[in-house]
Amino acid sequence: MAVDIDKEALRREVAQTLGHGRAHEQQPRSPQLFELTEHAHVKHIIGVISGKGGVGKSLICGACAIELKRQGFNVGILDADITGPSIPKMFGLSGQHAYGKDDKIIPARSSQDIKIMSTNLVVEHETDPVLWRGPMLMGALKQFFEDTLWGNLDYLLIDMPPGTGDVAITVFQSMPIDGVIIVSSPQDLVQMVVGKALKMAKMMQVDILGIVENMSFIKCPDCDKTIYPYGESHLLDTSQHFNVCALDQVEIMPYIAQSCDTGLLETTLQTGLIPKTLKVLTDLEAQQN
Repeated sequence: MAVDIDKEALRREVAQTLGHGRAHEQQPRSPQLFELTEHAHVKHIIGVISGKGGVGKSLICGACAIELKRQGFNVGILDADITGPSIPKMFGLSGQHAYGKDDKIIPARSSQDIKIMSTNLVVEHETDPVLWRGPMLMGALKQFFEDTLWGNLDYLLIDMPPGTGDVAITVFQSMPIDGVIIVSSPQDLVQMVVGKALKMAKMMQVDILGIVENMSFIKCPDCDKTIYPYGESHLLDTSQHFNVCALDQVEIMPYIAQSCDTGLLETTLQTGLIPKTLKVLTDLEAQQN
């Protein structure tokens, strides 16, 4: 049977968070550290974040997972975008569910054996809205991390919701993050917004591995001319301004959108889409060895 979120446990967390009485409210709460189950061992935990929605953060997260898997690494994705999950559909898992075993969660597996945990794998229908307030979201995130039987992973990628809200704060404070990749696009407004994500990561003392600029340009199919539909790239300017690494500029390619919609991204994604990002990630493993 499909696994159910422990609603009673989540209610208890809500009660603990809200407190009972003014004395409790006046006492500051320390961040709760999440711990993996004894049946899970993860070498590297990487967050993929963006300052706003619509820049292709989930695509870059999925591409990182696919490229790492092709390099022979064991990879998982925790879809922390609780209210707007898109990872299962991209990986052809629409309609599938994660399952429970001995109070633990068995993640879904993609066709290439990438382990995936997402809200869309525990709701009855993937179109069902998730109408949870902050404490419920945090409780679900905790269960996805702690109670999932991830096994032995080289990389666990956290696809985080856009912005600098509760989930991002919880991930930064409660998970042993090795670093984050920030996804942006060329618009001036986004460069202002991405600065918020960069500053948030620095304020919370999380390492920034670099910035990926998605939807940077498109190649004319007739003359091969490079077109910049959202204006010239601001990747180098932004990276220099904030003193972080400029990673890849990703082209707009219609087949990618089609592959995401049909769940075929894993088999159709071209190799070498994000070479600089992949090198930054694999360097983490090389440094550990």
